Amino acid sequence: MKCDKCFTQRSNLIRHERSHAVKRPFACPDCEKCFSDSSALHKHQRIHSGLKPYKCSECDKTFSISNYLIVHQRVHTGEKPYVCDRCGKCFAQSSALITHSRVHTGIKPYGCIECGKGFTTSSHLITHQRTHTGERPYPCEECGMAFKHSTHLVLHRRRHTGEKPFSCDKCRKKFSQKTHFYKHQQRHHEDE
Repeated sequence: MKCDKCFTQRSNLIRHERSHAVKRPFACPDCEKCFSDSSALHKHQRIHSGLKPYKCSECDKTFSISNYLIVHQRVHTGEKPYVCDRCGKCFAQSSALITHSRVHTGIKPYGCIECGKGFTTSSHLITHQRTHTGERPYPCEECGMAFKHSTHLVLHRRRHTGEKPFSCDKCRKKFSQKTHFYKHQQRHHEDE
């Protein structure tokens, strides 16, 4: 046994075990992560140094790796080169297409060790695990109320700030939540 990682499917375990077989002699002195070549280590070390030499000409955001800049620029260009061959949906990142493809295949590689429920992304698993632990890592600085999801905290903060970012074009009424905006549209403007 080389690490503590657990998998619900044998195929995922086999895939992960291959990562242990690859020789990675270049170790990061800051976090001990290992790499197969020195150039990959050099790129990784920018995370620790804060060096971000690649700058977006549209919005001045900076990046530590040139590929991150290329992917970011798709926000400005609208380019989505990764297309799902089953439904035609397009994505700006290959990782997003891989995650999306699980909708069609039903593959849920991230399993909860408490209840066995499977998830398509690790972030969904992490969020789910909070139902077992009761953890609420997103506290409101204003009133101390805490939330399991960062998005719930964002919605809650609008109660304090009065922010209403969703505006009806037809009657100019404003809403703090997108769902309330959609319900308003259906009730009052569906016929228009």
